[in-house]
Amino acid sequence: MIRLALLCATAALSLIQGCASIGSSAGPERRTSLGTVVGNDDSSSQGTYSWKGVPFARPPVGALRWRAPVDPAPWRSPRSAKAFAPACVQTGRLYGPGLHNRYDETIGSTLGQTLGSEDCLYLNIWAAASGAAHARPVIVFVHGGSNITGYTADPVYDGAALARSQDAVVVSVNYRLGSFGFLDAAPLKTGNAEDDSGNFALLDIVKALEFVQRDIARFGGDPARVTLMGQSAGAVNVYALLTSPMMVARPAPLFHRLVALSGGISTPASLPPGSIAAVQPRPLWTMRGDALLAESLIADGLAPDEGAARIRIRQAEGTSAMADYLRGRSADALLTTIRTRLGPRGLAVSNPIPDGWVLAQDPIAAIRAGRYVKVPVLAGKTRDETKLFPQLLAIRPELGGASGRLLDDAAVFKLAYGYDPEAPAGTTIEQWIPAGYLPADKPATGFDDRTRRLDRIWFEAMRTDVMQALRSVQTEVWAYDFDWDSLPRPLDTIFGAAHTFDLPFVFGNFGPSLYSKFLFTRQNEAGRQSLSNAMMKSLGAFARSGDPNDPALGATWRPWPATISFDADDRASRVTAKP
Repeated sequence: MIRLALLCATAALSLIQGCASIGSSAGPERRTSLGTVVGNDDSSSQGTYSWKGVPFARPPVGALRWRAPVDPAPWRSPRSAKAFAPACVQTGRLYGPGLHNRYDETIGSTLGQTLGSEDCLYLNIWAAASGAAHARPVIVFVHGGSNITGYTADPVYDGAALARSQDAVVVSVNYRLGSFGFLDAAPLKTGNAEDDSGNFALLDIVKALEFVQRDIARFGGDPARVTLMGQSAGAVNVYALLTSPMMVARPAPLFHRLVALSGGISTPASLPPGSIAAVQPRPLWTMRGDALLAESLIADGLAPDEGAARIRIRQAEGTSAMADYLRGRSADALLTTIRTRLGPRGLAVSNPIPDGWVLAQDPIAAIRAGRYVKVPVLAGKTRDETKLFPQLLAIRPELGGASGRLLDDAAVFKLAYGYDPEAPAGTTIEQWIPAGYLPADKPATGFDDRTRRLDRIWFEAMRTDVMQALRSVQTEVWAYDFDWDSLPRPLDTIFGAAHTFDLPFVFGNFGPSLYSKFLFTRQNEAGRQSLSNAMMKSLGAFARSGDPNDPALGATWRPWPATISFDADDRASRVTAKP
């Protein structure tokens, strides 16, 4: 018995030492708890190793569609992890993947088409190739896209520069989009709280975080220093997990800092009247789920109208017929129904559902009551968020009552893809903005003023609400404003410091991407590189310690309501503290 105990102890010690050596070893091969993955050796070109397309859940298809994700089956042979997995299935949009899961000319020709795959629950990892005697902080990024579009292969999200410059491990995750990620439909209910929440996208992110906790040490990361970062819809989703009763109930946290860029988690209850909320009441999502089922039956010729469809649905209650029917529809059929039938009814949107378990019914109230995952929080916002969405000026008379954009997405993509930022201006402001909003700087009615009003009731209102709630119960709350607008004319007015425009600076990526030819010139290169370095240093400091201050910044971060302004001229960054 003694000899057996010694053998067991020796084996355990060998296993621990083996795992430690794997986590710190050179080379792109790593043995995870599921099996070995072989990534890319980019040490000579980028100073990093990368692993792309690493599965963290089984494909959510067939019986697993609209179910909480489950662990993938282990594999025995080394698995190639050298290329991005497909984007999650979606309808082609300006911010989507095109035909080839990358930024290329097919984005402009696939708008409105079904793209990607339901077999999409994979993550990507970048780690500095240099040896390290310590475990590195981990940054897990959740992309945006209104929870209906987006892809981790977007070149802006490449984690190499951030991982190398901040000696960190950077992870990006896919999650189910649209009605595949968020669906509250009665026939799908099982009595399981997670399945019944309808928040499959949030559960995907949780499953990815579980992989990180279990396996990131093998890639050199520190599972005790995980920063969860999201932008736009990704910010909504990470705030949702911050305030999730399910996450609060866990015995140990899956993340230890949170970064939310250009997003919020407010219901209408906590915002000023007229504001735009990120979280809508559950009955809205139930109505949407009911509509998807009824409209699907009509589209497939199984019911002549909505009344007949609802009779058929009632007749199937207590059976699996309707759930089986929905799971049997193709992704393209579902997305076509959403686009052509739910869209005209205003029911094509997707967002977290306040079910009370995966997402609190009132996240802001939960924060104020101390019922949230208590970690340091950093929130970013761009100065001109809504200049990326001027079509929404049409939603209210006080905003102008008409779209602020003349070009459709196909025209925007064509112009952006072929633009020459070094040549004389290849566009005019009149080509973009309706005459009723010009001149842009006209008080009260100009484009600048109208978009600022939209921002105040949307992005500014959401950030203020969540930050004030957090500040009421903790001090580790930080915020930045992104003010850089050194674009060539007239794009500096058309876009300014628009939504998403801080992301290339956060990731240190100024190569080809959707708006890169509108934004980046040789003239502004020195200033934007300097600003990017400052922003990455702040994020790196926050990931390491929970405090974004770095001596090299030349300005001191103070807790909210103070903010840091990130700006630059053509030569150098301008980082200033604002009270």
